[in-house]
Amino acid sequence: EIGVRLVGSEMCIRDRASDAPPPALKPPAAIFDGAIAAGAAKASMPASKIFVLAVISGCHIAFGSCLSMMVGGAVPGIKEANPGLQRIILGAFGLPFGLLMTLISGAELFTGNTALVTTSVLNGKASVRGLAKSWFYSYAGNLVGSLLIASLFAASGVMHTGVVAVATAKVAMPWAQAFVRGVLANWLVCMAVWMASGCSDLAGKAVAVWFPISAFVAMGLEHSVANMAIVPLGMMLGAPVTVREFVLANLLPVTLGNAFAGVVAIAVAFTLAYGKGK
Repeated sequence: EIGVRLVGSEMCIRDRASDAPPPALKPPAAIFDGAIAAGAAKASMPASKIFVLAVISGCHIAFGSCLSMMVGGAVPGIKEANPGLQRIILGAFGLPFGLLMTLISGAELFTGNTALVTTSVLNGKASVRGLAKSWFYSYAGNLVGSLLIASLFAASGVMHTGVVAVATAKVAMPWAQAFVRGVLANWLVCMAVWMASGCSDLAGKAVAVWFPISAFVAMGLEHSVANMAIVPLGMMLGAPVTVREFVLANLLPVTLGNAFAGVVAIAVAFTLAYGKGK
């Protein structure tokens, strides 16, 4: 049986009996449809499952955060002589592999859910109640997983004291700056998730993740789940930061910025471009 399909502006003819593999990269409209389906599945998931998968994702992101601090955060000579190179190292080693583990394992990341589940709601495939459930339990689970790994690294003795200075600086940042950096960071995180969902193999997903995630870290932007590990770890190692300061001065504005990016820059923007009737 011969099938005809359109790809971009070209007509392709293929033998349906040949079981041709899927394209390495889906077209943008297909990625959008996949995001709607993924968001609907996340919104319909039982709360207990969301929480468990979110704990796993929190652990993954915390592993990435700790690796970033141990490698890119431990090259003072390079930082002094070539700060741009140090930022590249900081971004390249750590969070990209943390997000890749989350995507491949099917774990639940709050920041990605702000885009995917919202896209599904905007297109009538999920309810606001499902969105609230997804956001709440993924955020809570991410926090638990991040704190678990931070505690283990604090007890391991392998972390250097540079994380203390990082944690202190994050809390000292002006509220508005933390919010805007949260917007910019999750814009890139959600694009990494979005692009990776359009790739059919591990290599494609890894490339889709590496570029935007390494970029946001190198640019000094703020990710709420990463901070759930970095700031508490710094506190455990002696940073002069209270829980109240961490929550109100950093975690709250960064979380709001992350959510704003997922909703407006990704879910609303792509719905306007590819939604019903487009």
